[in-house]
Amino acid sequence: MSSNIEIEAKVLLNVEEYEKIIDVLSLVKYRKVKQINYYIDTKDRFLKKNGIALRVREKDDFELTLKTPLSEGLLEKSEAITWRDFELLQDKNIFPEGNIKNFLSILGVKINELTILTCLQTERIDFQYKDGKISLDKNTYSGVVDYELEIEHTSMDKAQALTEEILKECGIEKKPQNHISKQARALNILNK
Repeated sequence: MSSNIEIEAKVLLNVEEYEKIIDVLSLVKYRKVKQINYYIDTKDRFLKKNGIALRVREKDDFELTLKTPLSEGLLEKSEAITWRDFELLQDKNIFPEGNIKNFLSILGVKINELTILTCLQTERIDFQYKDGKISLDKNTYSGVVDYELEIEHTSMDKAQALTEEILKECGIEKKPQNHISKQARALNILNK
């Protein structure tokens, strides 16, 4: 299992702004990586109520990730799971054995109540920009398409400054920070 601290600034974009960033930063030659995130919680949203996010990401393989809040950023714990583990979770709500399951049990989560509630597909372009890691995403979920710029850095101040720099370079008006995660957006649409 790997653990890291994730500190990132995010802004939502419209399709024109998304395409402008691709054009101005010459990203058209970059490969768009496709991934699907399957979001997990109990039916009464126990994890969400406690500020916890849980997902399985399908890219080339399957990775189970748990995110818990810190004073700045998120503590992210990830572990690889097999296709069979994912299939058992998806079809029979059998949660994969491992450190994340053990950690959730310690937190008092009823493991047998965890289920995949929805999924979100992302086409992502990852690239380095100055001293930050940038992700430019096109997200599709429940018939909705949105676009997002994420900047990962060593502090929130640096991530926000780099966000503003990229937007300015691309001739895009300064935007407010997006505090609604992909998981929250995908789950919120289910409530409508």
